[in-house]
Amino acid sequence: MSVALFTLGGTIGMAGPNKNRLTGAELTAAVPGLAELGRPVEVQDIQAVPSADLTLAKMLDVVDAASKAISNGATGIVVLQGSDTLEETAFVVDQVWPHSNPFVLTGAMRNPTLAGPDGPANLLAAARVACSPTARDLGALVVFNDQIHAARWVRKTHSTSTAAFASPNAGPIGHLVEEQVRILTRPARQDGVQGRAEPEDLDANKVALYTVTLDDDGQLLEGLADKYQGLVVAGYGVGHVPSALAPVLGEIAQRIPVVLTSRTGGGSILRNTYSSVGSESDLLRRGLIDGGFLDPYKARILLRLLLATNEPPEDINAAFAQHH
Repeated sequence: MSVALFTLGGTIGMAGPNKNRLTGAELTAAVPGLAELGRPVEVQDIQAVPSADLTLAKMLDVVDAASKAISNGATGIVVLQGSDTLEETAFVVDQVWPHSNPFVLTGAMRNPTLAGPDGPANLLAAARVACSPTARDLGALVVFNDQIHAARWVRKTHSTSTAAFASPNAGPIGHLVEEQVRILTRPARQDGVQGRAEPEDLDANKVALYTVTLDDDGQLLEGLADKYQGLVVAGYGVGHVPSALAPVLGEIAQRIPVVLTSRTGGGSILRNTYSSVGSESDLLRRGLIDGGFLDPYKARILLRLLLATNEPPEDINAAFAQHH
């Protein structure tokens, strides 16, 4: 039984300005303790790209390759990538990963040319989680700074810190302690998205993200339903928008699915606490979908996957209800 390691690029493999990126073999060779893991690490270098250039279709291809590795006997999966979009790619994986085997994503905040690079420690910790029986049936996981995070809750909360990843609503579900994987809580796996979203279906189902701001005139919403097949609204606080935007969003919700989330980065939107025009209860009455604890970025991914797999409105509502 092996650990299948897929490299997608990112800070963890940067070898300095104007130099080629490090291969997976070069990265693993620089990790003390990896050879003592007790399982071979089988490396597959995929085209290295900045994580800003990753796409849903690309990540679904990675999931397919990882599933093949599991069928060939791998005990778990590790993916190395850039940290910028890692909270989103992990959620993509979590929605479609069909296996009980751990699927772990990690990277680095400091590249190998800097003092104190965190990549080797993160890679070793991720490999330990990937081959740990205690990490099975937890879906996709993000391992950074010796913390284990569930993909549905993890956020990148700092631009440069090696402790950039956190789960504001729940905290990490586990830790690496003295080389041991310690799972502290086991969140039940969710249903995920059924079916395979093909590239042409993803291209045909675009989802916009609209963040509400002070003195918002809403002009960017004009004609949106003619260009997009779904919309996620990042509202103030518990799910509020300026009163002038409420009827506009209600009209859009009659044409395409509109999901209401909070822009705050933590906590759930509410349902029945406020009743003024533009409040959460007003918007839900107008047909917006309750995004619950999902942050706007993950809500956008979920809605796009659901639309690309042609899920009916009742199933879209049920998928988001899992996050209430």
